[in-house]
Amino acid sequence: MAYRSHLDDYLEKILDLKRSLSIPVIGSLNGISMSGWLEHARDLEKAGCDALELNIYYVAADLSQPAQEIEARYVEILRQVGAQVSLPIAVKLGPHFSSLGHMIGQLREAGATGISLFNRFYHPDIDLLDMRVKPRIHLSSSDESMERIRWLGLLHGQVDVDLAATGGFHRATDVIKAVLAGADVVGLCSVLLKKGERALGDILSDIKLWMEDNEYESVAQMKGSVCQHHAINPVAYEHANYLAVLESYTTGEND
Repeated sequence: MAYRSHLDDYLEKILDLKRSLSIPVIGSLNGISMSGWLEHARDLEKAGCDALELNIYYVAADLSQPAQEIEARYVEILRQVGAQVSLPIAVKLGPHFSSLGHMIGQLREAGATGISLFNRFYHPDIDLLDMRVKPRIHLSSSDESMERIRWLGLLHGQVDVDLAATGGFHRATDVIKAVLAGADVVGLCSVLLKKGERALGDILSDIKLWMEDNEYESVAQMKGSVCQHHAINPVAYEHANYLAVLESYTTGEND
């Protein structure tokens, strides 16, 4: 007897989306073994995906494993998947690389056409009743967008790949800041889980109003206009004056 797998359901969903949508459909690929990555990538291409995103969810818990080996693992996965399909490939990265720009350069050389910043690693929790370690999902908040915005501002114009922002984008203001810093794409997830698809229309409407109020004629005009290269205070993207930041806090802020 043949059993349906999660991948079977996913491929069927891709086929349904391709039949009903006029916009590109990007398949998200998360594999365990190298053979799994390669087989699934081919299946997603056959199903009609217009591009792939490699979501490499890897926690470096082996204390004997050097950083170079971890970076090489990402690059090799990308190279092998790229050899199997003719689709554009983006790589979704976590924020913990010691030299993020250099890592992106390696991925670009290996064939990546886009980078998504950043993967949200879900954290285990300890249940104090039965003392078990259990996975628990925590949806993002707008505060998380700031780390993405910082790196978008630093990387825009410095790397020859499209930059996508994901994680913490709930409001039009979050998305506007990401585009001003240099995002080519902004992904939404938690806000859609919380509010449904109507949140997308609300955000787009609010962005349009902001652009009209600030006399922007297009998103292209906005993009990267406040990246590090164009910012009034470029070093603010790199250095933090902690005393000034602390003194700027007012009671009730972010409550």
